[in-house]
Amino acid sequence: MNKRTPFLSALIVSSMILVLAGCGSAAKNDSAEPAAATVAGKDNLKIETSFYPMYEFTRQVAGDLADVHLLVPAGTEPHDWEPTPKDMAAIEQADILVYNGAGLESWVDQVVSGSDSKGMTAVEASKGLELIPGTEEEDHDHDHDAADGDAHAAEAETGHEEEPAHEHEHEHDHGAFDPHVWLSPKLAIGEVRTIEAALSAKAPEHKAQFEKNAAAYIAKLQQLDEQYTKELSGTKRKDFITQHAAFGYLAHTYGLTQVPIAGLSPDQEPSAQAMAEVVKFAKAHQVKTIFFETLVSSSVADTIANEVGAKSAVLNPIEGLTTEDEANNLDYLQIMQANLTALVKALNE
Repeated sequence: MNKRTPFLSALIVSSMILVLAGCGSAAKNDSAEPAAATVAGKDNLKIETSFYPMYEFTRQVAGDLADVHLLVPAGTEPHDWEPTPKDMAAIEQADILVYNGAGLESWVDQVVSGSDSKGMTAVEASKGLELIPGTEEEDHDHDHDAADGDAHAAEAETGHEEEPAHEHEHEHDHGAFDPHVWLSPKLAIGEVRTIEAALSAKAPEHKAQFEKNAAAYIAKLQQLDEQYTKELSGTKRKDFITQHAAFGYLAHTYGLTQVPIAGLSPDQEPSAQAMAEVVKFAKAHQVKTIFFETLVSSSVADTIANEVGAKSAVLNPIEGLTTEDEANNLDYLQIMQANLTALVKALNE
């Protein structure tokens, strides 16, 4: 992260200039928000969220009691996204910043520690959840039975009030932990509860409504979890090949084995050896589907699919909505349903 320091320092200075110039709420980039944005109100909490799942979870908890804004624009891959001076100004003026953590948003610690906003609360949604260790250079010894990342990924749930990011008792570098916790409905529930606790602490007069909203959304996540458990428990095979290692928590939760072509970052280029090992695995296990994802090129997955005579299909890591997703009014729950359908089909071939 040290290499980003000059960049972020410049952003912090620039953001302060924008704030002093009276940017106000106009500092927010409305084009970044999905079509179904939360209705803003004069006395509402002002909440900035890092990327789509955090936006959606926060929006569901806040209801019409907060102005919830999405920082990472639609169609943008969040792993390497950096805030602009305009984004920095919006964060400065927010009551709450909600982010996933676990190393996904590499910019957060420096942004929060450099902020002059004493009233802004930074909420790490994954805090309190048991994280899977992960590295950028994945171990491609695929002849194993344990699910990728099968290292104590638990159904941890948290309801603790969050503290600013600079007070975290641990710091994650991207690659030290797998950040993709939102892809397990069980762990998504934990993130929703963390967000609810933070909003209730910030605006205790609305605590009852936040709790009600969170409970309603958690009930939908529990139903989704039950569907995943039921439909994946009886599949013919348990291993699936993905473009990058985004599905470790999902795999562990439902007894599957993720075989990633590349590591935790979707733009990581796999080595020739890694490609050869995945091809070998696919042929040995007669894999019929190679999963690629939205927001990044499918060329690597397509290459392997062509090599082994398989087809390619989407398994969406929900790191952001595409413009097509927005046009179809898709949300987290609907995309997770589509992922389940794709997995069940592939695992029964």
